[in-house]
Amino acid sequence: MLRQLSIPLKNTILKKFVLRTLFIFCVVLTTSSATAQAPTQKSLEAKRARLQLEIKKMNSLLFESKAEEKDILEDIANLNRKIAVRSKLIRTINQEESVLNSKIRANKKQISTLEKELKILKDDYSDMIYMSYKSKSMQSRLLFILSADSFHQAYKRFQYMTQYTEYRKEQGEEIVVQTEKIKGLNDDLKIQKIEKQNLIAAQKEEQVKIEIEKIEQELLAKEVTTEKKKYTAQIKKKQDEERKIDKQIEKIIRDAIAAANKKNSSKKSSNFILTPEAKILASKFATNKGKLPWPVTNALVVRKYGKIPHETLRGITIQSNGIHIATNKKARAKAIFEGTVLAIQVSSNGIKTVYIQHGNYISLYSNLATVSLQKGDKVKLQQSIGEIHTDKVTGKTVLKLQIWKDTKTENPSYWLLRL
Repeated sequence: MLRQLSIPLKNTILKKFVLRTLFIFCVVLTTSSATAQAPTQKSLEAKRARLQLEIKKMNSLLFESKAEEKDILEDIANLNRKIAVRSKLIRTINQEESVLNSKIRANKKQISTLEKELKILKDDYSDMIYMSYKSKSMQSRLLFILSADSFHQAYKRFQYMTQYTEYRKEQGEEIVVQTEKIKGLNDDLKIQKIEKQNLIAAQKEEQVKIEIEKIEQELLAKEVTTEKKKYTAQIKKKQDEERKIDKQIEKIIRDAIAAANKKNSSKKSSNFILTPEAKILASKFATNKGKLPWPVTNALVVRKYGKIPHETLRGITIQSNGIHIATNKKARAKAIFEGTVLAIQVSSNGIKTVYIQHGNYISLYSNLATVSLQKGDKVKLQQSIGEIHTDKVTGKTVLKLQIWKDTKTENPSYWLLRL
């Protein structure tokens, strides 16, 4: 009878092993699915943090400054910016909640799978204990080995008994591991549910804020609509002034190119004819595209580069040759790269612009109240250029940054590090 026990026992172990392997495969698939979503959740968390920081900057740089006069167009533009960012934040929170829901569902499925596997393991372990008990109750293990027909058969029986004992031990250990896994997953699930509740609360809070801002925006927009001609005329006047300044900047750069080429070469060209040293500097500048530091410590872009539609009045576009960066009062502009001061321009109202040359590239820093450099000075990376002007009417401090390659403008946002 003892000899007959080995065959059903082996079949039982094999059956349990196959079932357990199938469940482990399911667990691996579920875990892989949840893990694949982890980077998405992390990227959404990072995006949410960036948007929250941007709103915080807007509140401190655009809404806390004291204005002497009310500028409706400026107020609407600022509200539009904040509403746009807050809308992105709400969408990001919703996406994050969706990812978290998927993760919670995956965890629940994984817990269910592990619980089923644990039941199989426990049943398997119980069967082995029972078979072992039956084996012991019939005859001792030593008798089972000694009753073999040959030494070879006795050795095989001894091996089988050893493997069986080891398998029982492994089963016990695996039950402990699986139990701990389920406990860990349940703990994770509790944390994820709290995170989900926090996200829902944050989404509701942002939704209330955006509704209040939209009401304020609508009231201001109605005020503008009633006097559309007046505000359209104001915008066109500002655009004419900006175009005039842009032409002056272009002329200064063209004159600088002509003077530099006359000095360094007999050839005529509309672009800079570079010396070997200047070529190296230009190459270094180009290599650092997308890695250049911001010209101010606390930066918020309030106007982008290129042709952009007006925030309030439809049909009006603004041509922007650079970006406008709001910052703190008394902030100082810093050089985004090493170079040489090519020119310092002073407008009729005393506002200054500094041109720094980097080979055939030029970085322009406009709207400066003071300048601590002179034409021809060598400038180091992040060296202070001057204090940025604070508008007495709006109370805002805005640096205007442009980047030129010879006589063509470049988008500064592509050159600077991502905020």
